[in-house]
Amino acid sequence: MIVSWKWLQRYINLNQLSDAEVAERLSLSGLNHESTQALAGDWAIDLEVTSNRPDCLAHVGVAREIGVLFDRPLQVPDPQPPVSGPAIQSLTYVQVDCPELCPRYTARLIRGVKIGPSPAWLQELLANATGDPTQFKSINNVADITNFVMLECGQPLHAFDFDQLREQRIVVRAANEGEVLEAIDHKTYSLQAGMCVIADAQRPVALAGIMGGAATEITERTVNVLIESAEFAPGSVRHTSRRLKLSSDSSYRFERTVDPVGIDWASRRCCQLILEHCGGQLCSGVIDVGASPIARAPIRFRLDQIARILGIEIPPATVRRILEALGLHIESEPNGNQVWLATPPAWRRDLSREADLVEEVARIHGYDKIPEDHAVPMAVSQTTPLDISSQRVRGVLTAAGLSEALSPSLVPAVLSDLYSPWSNAATLSTLQPMLGVLDTKFWNNAGPVDCVRRSLIPSLLELRRINEFRHNLPVELFEIAKVYLPGETFPVEPTMIGVCSGRSLLDMKSVMAEVFATIQRSLKVRVEVVQDSFFSPGRGLRYWIGDRVFGLLGEISRSTQKKMKLRQTCVVGEFFLESLVQVLQVIPQSQRQSLYPAIERDLNFILDTKVRWSELEATVRAVGGVLLENVAYRETYVDAKRDGEGKKRVLLTMTLRSLDETLTGKQADDICQKVIGACTDKLAAKLVAG
Repeated sequence: MIVSWKWLQRYINLNQLSDAEVAERLSLSGLNHESTQALAGDWAIDLEVTSNRPDCLAHVGVAREIGVLFDRPLQVPDPQPPVSGPAIQSLTYVQVDCPELCPRYTARLIRGVKIGPSPAWLQELLANATGDPTQFKSINNVADITNFVMLECGQPLHAFDFDQLREQRIVVRAANEGEVLEAIDHKTYSLQAGMCVIADAQRPVALAGIMGGAATEITERTVNVLIESAEFAPGSVRHTSRRLKLSSDSSYRFERTVDPVGIDWASRRCCQLILEHCGGQLCSGVIDVGASPIARAPIRFRLDQIARILGIEIPPATVRRILEALGLHIESEPNGNQVWLATPPAWRRDLSREADLVEEVARIHGYDKIPEDHAVPMAVSQTTPLDISSQRVRGVLTAAGLSEALSPSLVPAVLSDLYSPWSNAATLSTLQPMLGVLDTKFWNNAGPVDCVRRSLIPSLLELRRINEFRHNLPVELFEIAKVYLPGETFPVEPTMIGVCSGRSLLDMKSVMAEVFATIQRSLKVRVEVVQDSFFSPGRGLRYWIGDRVFGLLGEISRSTQKKMKLRQTCVVGEFFLESLVQVLQVIPQSQRQSLYPAIERDLNFILDTKVRWSELEATVRAVGGVLLENVAYRETYVDAKRDGEGKKRVLLTMTLRSLDETLTGKQADDICQKVIGACTDKLAAKLVAG
């Protein structure tokens, strides 16, 4: 942001201050000084403005900072343009069809203006604010005034040639696919569905928040001018600007939000200057469509937090002066004068909590006034069980070759409804949809991206589809993130572990078993087959810890694969991380290692095909006792001619070992007989001889 020293003096007395002194204090308070250029009778000061301070993208905002730093009063004009024309409502009207893209739109109408060159003082200030007066090109008095007001207060404006608006009305709507607009840069842009445009009765006449159209621009033939001052959704402006590769001073400010209270001030200020320098009559009234500015909630501010956080005492009178000069309204809490209720001004959306106010006091009072050796009480933050669990899970999954994904929490309804294993309630939606995250070529007519997801699985499948289409193979993904399940009063927001892999179900089952083991080595997890059309028949698993379901894993069905247009089948899963946190073994426990050799026994059983490996394993472990060190699956073999229909052979290996002695062959044989007997009784298993 380049500010003109002469321009700043319109709002604050800079006598006895040098440009270097002001630049240094601004840098120390957060507005980094890039350079200062000497101009004829002026200085152009280039300041770096962070994205959280859009109020300083204007001369009034920078002047306010200087006033607070040097304890000098700020003088801001109070525009009250005289009204002499008929009511604007009798001449035009504004229709907003997309309030989520345009929360507020105001319009004023001036008739009988005379278009011509701008006055010399205006051209000089605008030229100096560009940093290179030789490159500045004045447009006309009306256009220059709208630019002046934007650089004065930070609110972008646009002036329409009212007579070029078909049916003399404004419609704020989303663009239709294939519409085109010739902008005032005289380039034609193809618009995409969902982009916010300002239109008349028949066609787009401006890109909302970015640039006006050539058809309604102010020319020497213009007589009647409609002044637009509005608020546009930052995400919508950013999305449109990126897609069209078209940016402007207006889009730069709208992307960082504007002061909702300053919308009307800017409109009145613009009309006042046009009447003074272009003539004309201002129609009475204003068209104001949309939501009124919402009053800011006060922040509870404890004065003793200044000393606790900064390590120094600052007098309450100084603190009050700083905050009030920054625009905050201060009231003492009824319970005592050491606690204030501080209401931030509308232009400071970055102030939302007590720590923000402490920071404001510190930067204005001066960080250089805080001694380097002054002790500030600090405590080392502790890692929470959730953090430990997340780190362990992330470590296992990345070691297994999966890549961590980060997908948006908002999805279209078609993805939200694809799979929701944890809630049958209707999905929650947001008032402001997310733009630019949906593959519109694939999800044709999918609707807005405004549903908060109830499962990570649809998001991971969408990422897999995109990577398959781009031939980014293999696609092995996991994500640790929240989902949002409708509750009775407030949504339930559990943290989930989602996986999506092209490996076999058996492979991913082993990977997840290692995940559980890293949480607790002796964790007992029960697995059962789940009947769900989302999974292939018999290929979906439900996981239990005790009597509580905590996850699902399975191979997606053919219909699911077809619906997502995946080239290959895949295995997906989702697990409640909180369930693992509850059984987390924070300190790893050592296990005594046997000094004696192990004995292995292979058992080959004929079983009904409906008997799961988990059932067979549980039966073997229940009988094996303390001498059974491990049970390992080897293979499954089906031979209907030899064993009969509905039968299969399952080969397993038991590892037997004692901590205190060398096992004898008889001891191993005895355990084998017990296992064979239990499997015969409980599972109707038959041992294959030899």
